[in-house]
Amino acid sequence: MEPLLDVKNLTMDFGGLRALDNISLDLREGEILALIGPNGAGKTTFFNCITGIYGPTAGDIFITPPGKSQERINGLAVHRVTERGLARTFQNIRLFPDMTVLENVMVARHCRSRAGVFGAVFRDRNTRREEEAIVGRSYEILKTVGLSDAVNRLARNLPYGAQRRLEIARAMATDPFILLLDEPAAGMNPRETDELEALILQIRDGGKIAVLLIEHDMRIVMSISSRIAVLDYGQKIAAGTAAEIRENPVVVKAYLGEGSDA
Repeated sequence: MEPLLDVKNLTMDFGGLRALDNISLDLREGEILALIGPNGAGKTTFFNCITGIYGPTAGDIFITPPGKSQERINGLAVHRVTERGLARTFQNIRLFPDMTVLENVMVARHCRSRAGVFGAVFRDRNTRREEEAIVGRSYEILKTVGLSDAVNRLARNLPYGAQRRLEIARAMATDPFILLLDEPAAGMNPRETDELEALILQIRDGGKIAVLLIEHDMRIVMSISSRIAVLDYGQKIAAGTAAEIRENPVVVKAYLGEGSDA
């Protein structure tokens, strides 16, 4: 079976700086693949190349959506990558703060709508039916992330952890088969982190969505990851299971720290 995501020899240069150097990895159905490494290792740059924000200097990015043929997505615009089933969150929360929780999710859901300008202006029966479906699906997603009681609250009034979960809900509204989470636990307290861990597993198991995760919280990484890839100075220095990474001396020295019990 083809991997859902197959990245081959990905390289990204910024002038004379090589941010990614010949990175290859794959993500398979049902996996949570964690991408770890020190600050500046190239993790977010990797995400930006995968999702169309950057066009890589060299290498290939292939996706194989369930039931479809493999496609090379290098150079596709961000919205085209989203349409093909890749959705992401960011290190810094990027909600629409003055829109309600429900509206934030509905906005993302519209990438799957069919109503054009004519439907938006004249609001025919099909358009109204589609809008009702968008509301219903958005509410279902909010139930999944535990925000169904907050649908009418403004996004800016949510607690920090709930805002993080709303970002995940908005990404899920695009119907992805790959969900890319960029440091979702950043700034969370232990209770919020536990809730996030359970949510990621629920998304993977219930929605049949593979997850690519950047995270500095080693507890959550080691707990939920199927596999882990380690970057350092733009190079992949290790890959394997949590147990293999924990015992890898190169990783311990470069990232986890000598004598770490992470």
